[in-house]
Amino acid sequence: MRAVITGITGQDGSYLAELLLEKGYDVYGVVRRASTESFERIEHIRDKINLLQADLLDQLSLVNVLEEAKPDEIYNLAAQSFVPTSWTQPLLTGEFDALGVTRLLEAIRLLDKKIHFYQASSSEMFGKVQEVPQTENTPFYPRSPYGVAKVYGHFITVNYRESYNIPATSGILFNHESPRRGLEFVTRKITDGVARIKLGLTDKLALGNLDAERDWGYAGDYVRAMWLMLQRDDPTDYVIATGKSHSVKDFVETAFGYVDLDYHDYVVTDPRFVRPAEVDHLLGDASRAKKELGWEPEVSFEKLVQMMVNSDLEKLSESKK
Repeated sequence: MRAVITGITGQDGSYLAELLLEKGYDVYGVVRRASTESFERIEHIRDKINLLQADLLDQLSLVNVLEEAKPDEIYNLAAQSFVPTSWTQPLLTGEFDALGVTRLLEAIRLLDKKIHFYQASSSEMFGKVQEVPQTENTPFYPRSPYGVAKVYGHFITVNYRESYNIPATSGILFNHESPRRGLEFVTRKITDGVARIKLGLTDKLALGNLDAERDWGYAGDYVRAMWLMLQRDDPTDYVIATGKSHSVKDFVETAFGYVDLDYHDYVVTDPRFVRPAEVDHLLGDASRAKKELGWEPEVSFEKLVQMMVNSDLEKLSESKK
């Protein structure tokens, strides 16, 4: 089997590449041309994968990738994925997260409509939630340019599946984290901050809304769900979530508690980190995925937080030497 992963240098892309290699795939990763290259997350498997240059903004480059790789599966994980940035760069977010999906689907339509396609949809599409918990049938109400663009990407995938019989699937993934999460995301910001405070490198951690609630899982569990989706001959869309909700405050308390510190002594609220329109409560119901895919999350919330804190303690301890 041959698979193309866009966004292979990201958190999900690196875990997915590992999984597919274990299953004996030939893995092709799409990377954008940049003056400084960042392959930190895939450095340990770089000699086992094929990297091809392309860009979701450039239709012809995507066609070239498909012609060269001749994939059985494509996982579209590339995106402008940071919600706050979507407020400062809404047009670019739309180009990547909405029209970029269309360009990939068009390449499939032109070259090989038998390719199984995975689109990374997001729980941010639910935004101002219309029901709790959220399922595949819950109406979308996005609350950021990122969420809006993801809704477009989701429905254009549905349209190409229904119009051209492309085996295309959207995974509506709720928040999923890992030690490979970028430092701009609140979970990693917290665990990095906890590690710095524990090691005496700083004494404060500035955060935004501590009351926002999310359904947090482990990225390694969630990429397994992506693969399971593309093994089906009757593609449909799936919510992937743990079914358990925690507030940012819960995450903070768990992370600080793990290193025997009281977060009240270190955390300060900074209005700069509060969104223009907040998404207050996300909680997913993954019943369909559990029933039809046999998928179950394996890493608990507490274990995830501990894993991330341990990783940041290790990294920062190494850099101090």
